[in-house]
Amino acid sequence: MLLADARPNYGRIDFEGLPNTRDLGGLPGADGARVRRGLLLRSGTLYFATRADCERLQEDYHLRTVVDLRGEDELVEYPDGMERLPGVRYVHADALKGTVAGISQNAEARAQLEAARDNDDDPASFMEMVYPHILLGESGIAAYRALLRCVLETTDGAVLWHCHFGRDRCGMASLLVESVLGVPEASMEKDYLATNRFNPDPADERTDANPRFIRAAVAAVTREFGGVMGYVHEALGITDAEVAELRARYLEPAARQ
Repeated sequence: MLLADARPNYGRIDFEGLPNTRDLGGLPGADGARVRRGLLLRSGTLYFATRADCERLQEDYHLRTVVDLRGEDELVEYPDGMERLPGVRYVHADALKGTVAGISQNAEARAQLEAARDNDDDPASFMEMVYPHILLGESGIAAYRALLRCVLETTDGAVLWHCHFGRDRCGMASLLVESVLGVPEASMEKDYLATNRFNPDPADERTDANPRFIRAAVAAVTREFGGVMGYVHEALGITDAEVAELRARYLEPAARQ
């Protein structure tokens, strides 16, 4: 029997400035376990974090590693300001570098992409087309391999990963971490869609988290690798032994709940 989620308000941490920050702790995992609290954090860019937010990340969550999934242009405009987090490892892993340009090099794909971008009858179609490439593009594979390596290498304290607002690139990162920990598909989808609850901007069908987007990504890696875990093993190079190590570290056994 699958465990229900035990995450009040989807694990949201109410920081002063840091947007859409959530703790994966409490999600149901493999073998009746739950994800341990305070160790796996997803968020928006640290640029918006206040001094108090940074202190809380270190004092309450013992933050050890930050994985930044944004592009170089975003880093210039909204730097994370890691000097406010002394001793915390920072890893830049651009998940979208050249991805849309790469899609557009093929004439047929370029035409499909442009048509989707301008499709007012189905405004969500553009991101539905882009999402599979977040995972399957060369930069995405390199970025998410780096993310999972960071999670493996951080043996004490918390890991935080983010993009700009913590929706698309961060959402796919969370999908992968949760898949490794055996979180059921329905719970992963709920976690992804929860971003819409914490977005201060007006609703936008073109960009809001949408089940079509995450399902398109899952369908794409299923076609290529037989499923998300096939992608984790074959594309990202995570072994069965490393999956077992991550589950032992980040899952709370049922007897302790």
